[in-house]
Amino acid sequence: MIPVAISALAFAPLSAQDYHLGAPVILLTIFSLGILCFDLFLPASKKQYSAAVALGGLVAAAFATRAVQLSLPATGEPLRAFFGTVLIDAFAVYFYYLFLVGAAVSVLISIKYLEIERENHGEFYALILFAVIGMMCMASGYDLVLLFIGLELMAMSTYVLVGFLRSNRRSNEAALKYLMLGAFSSAMFAYGLSLFYGVTGSTNLGDIARALTQRGVLYPKDPLVILALLTTLCGLLFKIGAAPFHMWAPDAYEGAPTSVTGFMSVAVKAAGWAIMLRILLFGLYPLRALYVPVLVFTALLTLTAGNLAAITQTNTKRLLAYSSIAHVGYMLLGLVASDGTTNRTGIKGILFYLLVYTFMNLGAFAVLTSLRRREVIGDKIEDLAGLAQRSPLNATLMLVFLLSLAGIPPLGGFYGKYFIFLSLIETGHYALAAAAVVFAVIGLYYYLRVANAMFMRQATTTDGVSSAPTMQFAIVITGIATVGIGLFPNLFIQAVNWSVSNLNPSGIALLK
Repeated sequence: MIPVAISALAFAPLSAQDYHLGAPVILLTIFSLGILCFDLFLPASKKQYSAAVALGGLVAAAFATRAVQLSLPATGEPLRAFFGTVLIDAFAVYFYYLFLVGAAVSVLISIKYLEIERENHGEFYALILFAVIGMMCMASGYDLVLLFIGLELMAMSTYVLVGFLRSNRRSNEAALKYLMLGAFSSAMFAYGLSLFYGVTGSTNLGDIARALTQRGVLYPKDPLVILALLTTLCGLLFKIGAAPFHMWAPDAYEGAPTSVTGFMSVAVKAAGWAIMLRILLFGLYPLRALYVPVLVFTALLTLTAGNLAAITQTNTKRLLAYSSIAHVGYMLLGLVASDGTTNRTGIKGILFYLLVYTFMNLGAFAVLTSLRRREVIGDKIEDLAGLAQRSPLNATLMLVFLLSLAGIPPLGGFYGKYFIFLSLIETGHYALAAAAVVFAVIGLYYYLRVANAMFMRQATTTDGVSSAPTMQFAIVITGIATVGIGLFPNLFIQAVNWSVSNLNPSGIALLK
């Protein structure tokens, strides 16, 4: 029966709805392939046109995403496509926008940077679009096979981007380490998914959830299910950079091109959270009692490792890498505190956190990218010394990004932490809330170290910073967004509320 069903499925025609819901991915695929062909005919001095095509593709995908959003039923019911392997709901659309914004800003800050590095190739922008395609599959996938394919497409594109500076030994070393550890984590993840398929007989998340619910009645602590859960969690925690699976992040962040580091820190991390929430809240929701203790331990370990390691860093990219690890710890606490039924504040906090994190972290890396010159990499804290004298605007915006990362009101980062802390208090996790506040204070210390270098120390050089229009535009836009989200949070809170509108009293959507 199974081969017959697969054969019938393989030859079933696609509907108009399939193409409509898949339009963002289809458009990005066309533009990414177009860049590879178009770039062959561009002289070395005109490679920035490939960036313009990439931005055009991202804008086109954004319009297609908007069309998909408008087609969603007012009842909040999700739409299915491609034989049920794709689930388009408010959750997926929300992440689509995050991926597109993160990729667009990354392209803007890459144009001048790649020119300075003499690595301005169209393949760079095509790889970013390919990575976004994988991310969209991770956010909208409702089948284990599609989720894994999307994850690997994103991962392989990112491996190449990390090592894009071919003549730079640090970039090559970072890419090799990332590749080796990433391959190991993908193997663990695939093994866990295969076990769930063996236990439930399906790769559909809805079917898996129902099968696990029935199996839990007969075998409450099935060793095979526990093994599947742990191996799956290992793969997921690696992708978001949680301890003890975080060791790839500092090396990858430091060695990668700075614009790629910014892209990894926001878009890749958001994609990791998309697939983690999709799997844990939709497919593995019946196992919540088993995975919550693991998440509590991981969150505390991640906060400890990230914050304490960041204190001693002299390389700004490594400091922000450990800072990124610490932020994962806060978001894990939000997942611990929210079950999607009686309390959703933590999940909303995660989504809001990822929104503001996209702007404030990309903005910080954009400022670091602007410091790059032929003889100066610009990734040391001393490279920021006297930045207030050399570029008052960039120094001021960098201070805004750092204070937002620290969670200082009225900036956007404050609300991300606020909703996480609120969810912990609402659910009675007072000890976890107190620990999170302590770690937030520690984080303020190492952010102020960077601010001190910019405003209190004398400049070591009289050279200015990059004045490329695209670079400055990206820095200003991210700064405005960081401040705007903090001053006018209601609009963005409404967007987050809409993104979780498909949750229902019986758990997560489609579990009924």
